Amino acid sequence: MKATLILALVAAVSAQELCEQYGNYNKGIYTVNNNMWGKDSGSGSQCTTVDSISDNGVSWHTKWSWSGGDGSVKTFPNSGVKLDVKLVSELTSIKTSAEWKYDNDKINADVAYDLFTAADKKHVTSGGDYELMIWLARYGTISPIGKKLNSVDVGGHTWELWNGMNGDMNVYSFVSATPATSFSTDIKEFFDLLVKSHSFPADSQYLINLQFGTEPFTGDATLTVSNWEANAV
Repeated sequence: MKATLILALVAAVSAQELCEQYGNYNKGIYTVNNNMWGKDSGSGSQCTTVDSISDNGVSWHTKWSWSGGDGSVKTFPNSGVKLDVKLVSELTSIKTSAEWKYDNDKINADVAYDLFTAADKKHVTSGGDYELMIWLARYGTISPIGKKLNSVDVGGHTWELWNGMNGDMNVYSFVSATPATSFSTDIKEFFDLLVKSHSFPADSQYLINLQFGTEPFTGDATLTVSNWEANAV
């Protein structure tokens, strides 16, 4: 009985529900954010729950329902990792793995890594000079910013590579043709490809943010991230 009670208390403590627009929970090197930054482009609701979090990784789930503004991202519920800010050229690896699933694929949404780099080491982490997205899944009729350039093989996977501008920010998006629900890679390889083929200025750009989550456009679903971890060195 005592063991059961202790386990129940541990579960209650570790499960943190975030329903505020920018509800945030962090412990150690990881953070989970409800991040409903674009909610005013439609109508709906979203809550994100931290299921477990430690320096070994984080698990969480988000339940959302959004309508209206069909071409607009409503939110980006995500997990992020604390970085020792370095130039991209100084990084030897950005190793990461993700295990996730959606309970409904009749939606307009993506599941993606989102990384920002900037020439200013102290740039605000909500944006940058460059954005690197790695779409592990694309549901519905949505597309990344810009236009498709070509198909590339990197990180043990084949991707569509897209590029375009979001205001003053140059965005590169790698898009998987089919959902990659169990994924492990070194993101440094993606930057290396951009340096070689698209003149990405790794010697002058600092990696300032690294997150993983989902961008809902419309529909209703629950994303469950059973484990996510990342480490940039």
